[in-house]
Amino acid sequence: MDSDLLHFVSLNLRHPALDGVMRFLSGNVIFGPILAALAVWLLGKGGRRGRVLVLMLAVILPLGDGLVINPLKHAIGRERPMDRMTDARLASGKTDGRSMPSAHTATWFAATMIAFFYYRRSWRVMLPLATAVAFSRVYLGAHYPADVLVGAIIGSGYAVAGLVGLNALWLGVGRRWFPLWWRQAPSLLHPELEAEAPGAGPDTWAAATPGEHWLRLGCVVIVAATLGRLVYIAGGAIEMSKDEAYQWLWSKHLALSYYSKPPLIAGAQWLGTSIGGDTAFGVRFLSPLIGAAMALLLLRWMARLAGGRTAFWLLLVLSVTPLLAAGTMLLTIDSLLVMFWTVAMVLGWRAVQEDATIWHWLGVGLAMGLAFLSKYSALYQVVCWGLFFALWAPARAQLRRPGPWLALMVVLLSMTPVLAWNVQNHWVTLSHVSDNAGLGERWKPSLHHLLDFTGAELVLLNPVFLVAALWAMVRFWKLKPEGTPSPGSASACSRRGLMVYLFCMGAPVFIGHWIYTLHSQVQPNWIAPAAVPLLCLMTLYWERRWREGARGVVGWLRAGLILGVVAMVLLLGPGLVEKVIGKPLPPDKDPLRRIRAWKATTGMVSAARARLLAEGKPVFIVAHHYGLTGLLSFYLPEARPVAGREPLVYSILGPIPENQFFFWPEYRYQQARKGQNALYVAEADLPRYPLAAWFRSVLTGKSGPLPAKPAPTEYLQPLALEFESIKDLGVFPILDRGGIYRWVQLVECRNLR
Repeated sequence: MDSDLLHFVSLNLRHPALDGVMRFLSGNVIFGPILAALAVWLLGKGGRRGRVLVLMLAVILPLGDGLVINPLKHAIGRERPMDRMTDARLASGKTDGRSMPSAHTATWFAATMIAFFYYRRSWRVMLPLATAVAFSRVYLGAHYPADVLVGAIIGSGYAVAGLVGLNALWLGVGRRWFPLWWRQAPSLLHPELEAEAPGAGPDTWAAATPGEHWLRLGCVVIVAATLGRLVYIAGGAIEMSKDEAYQWLWSKHLALSYYSKPPLIAGAQWLGTSIGGDTAFGVRFLSPLIGAAMALLLLRWMARLAGGRTAFWLLLVLSVTPLLAAGTMLLTIDSLLVMFWTVAMVLGWRAVQEDATIWHWLGVGLAMGLAFLSKYSALYQVVCWGLFFALWAPARAQLRRPGPWLALMVVLLSMTPVLAWNVQNHWVTLSHVSDNAGLGERWKPSLHHLLDFTGAELVLLNPVFLVAALWAMVRFWKLKPEGTPSPGSASACSRRGLMVYLFCMGAPVFIGHWIYTLHSQVQPNWIAPAAVPLLCLMTLYWERRWREGARGVVGWLRAGLILGVVAMVLLLGPGLVEKVIGKPLPPDKDPLRRIRAWKATTGMVSAARARLLAEGKPVFIVAHHYGLTGLLSFYLPEARPVAGREPLVYSILGPIPENQFFFWPEYRYQQARKGQNALYVAEADLPRYPLAAWFRSVLTGKSGPLPAKPAPTEYLQPLALEFESIKDLGVFPILDRGGIYRWVQLVECRNLR
């Protein structure tokens, strides 16, 4: 019956005019912006009821999709129509995943049910839309009719369950933890009603202040976000990056330092994998914990200086800034750098107080030293301190005390492991870092790199927050001093002094890199340590302007938060873009391209190696890039257990050091693999796909294949000298989510001389 109904809809109701309409209903590019605009309007004009509705949608829909729909899809395991019925039509090629229940339908009917609870007349719009979306999934052949029927029932069901469950949680926990807010809205199902009883629970909690409420809410957000991040990285939604896999190999060779980076990232990976094993979860285990520790530190620090409400909004701003949020799920050197830079910043503000002790300065020095052992650019903070002492006269009294100089001594001592390793290896890191930054190149001013850098920062720092931070950097100097300094502070610790301090901790790094783009290319993540102090400055400045009566501050804050949430969801939900607009992003425009399709790449390499193994000789792998060596070592089942001892995957090595493998004798295959065969693997460049062509493909449902670009060939001649014969197999596409995410060149190498 299901198949007959699908055939009837797909074949008998076909019409050219309906094709475009159904494709639009199933997924379109304007849905996301409309949803964001509607959320902004409800938060601003919908009153308490509108804000509760947005909260319910934001909590229930993701949980329902992740905890109900997706597990059911895998448990039922029903195939999509196109896997069984060749005449079923789809919107844009085949769709990954299982068929029952329909996630599109479940989400729309859940949203319809939630909206109905708060706005009874909303069903007149929402129900027809939900029904039309459900019908479009059948019309396009993406689901059987029973799939959308089950999706509608389950979506409506988990919506009601979510509403009742969250309301029960609020009645119990909310009454105890947030008595003042609970008294204003004792029921989430009827937010317009207020509690009649004056009491709100135990006396110790009823006496809480509004500031304490914001602090508790911030702690709840931190705990929930940390648990969510741990579940997310454990679920394997995103694959490893090149740097993570490369540095995972470092954790198998602990040392005083490494070719391109200080040693702390290797130690962090060693600790994480000791707890979580040699898995993506183990590699990234510390990232959510680092994010939680930094968030809690900033929450309490800002609450003490500016109040609980300001601290809570700062927490939300930091949570939805993509550059910082990525560091809470990917373990990179930037994650460690930002954490220790922030710790040094917080301790440093305490250290410039008149009642500070030497121990405060020693803490600053230790944090800065650990930041240096994470990334060499941590030394920028020494310059930031110099600028602060120059700009804020009350702080210069500290220079007559031993504290700052002891902190500087601790920083210098922390450099000892790196210096010792470089002395043993002819200062190779110094030349590598200078070459990477282009310090030896002549100045040729150009706007190309500046425009690229600015565009990248608008995305990574959220355009609303970046503009607001830049405005605050310029305008806070004109603010009139407030009458009363911060509680328990002296003149050096006034609110204005704090703003100057935050400016000095972030602006030199951001502005310096921005200017340097006129000289050469600057990677967007190089300004990562500046993000936290600049966003803190932004929050303090605009909170002051809001208290002075500036209009629009709250509206822009809401817009920035919603834009950040949308960006985070699109970044972290690999299939969400396809669900929303009906077509995945072109691979070269996908911000997660660097952490996608590596399992598929490894699968293709493993199959090619198996074919070469059939000749009867052992086969090892030689990768063109150090990051590719790390990824293949991590994802090849036979390579991961022996990584660090008897490697199966090697990296091309030249006569001079170009990566860390140069310093490890076991990675010189010329000595250990004589007479064996090898498979050479190189990644080719991915062609750029014009956005205009992608939009046309979204509207028409048609897209053309991307041509391959030549893979690197400069190492083929050396390989021909090392082996008796080589055979270029060609360049192969790696497919993921319906697109070509990379091209890989394979070369068979026989009989190592």
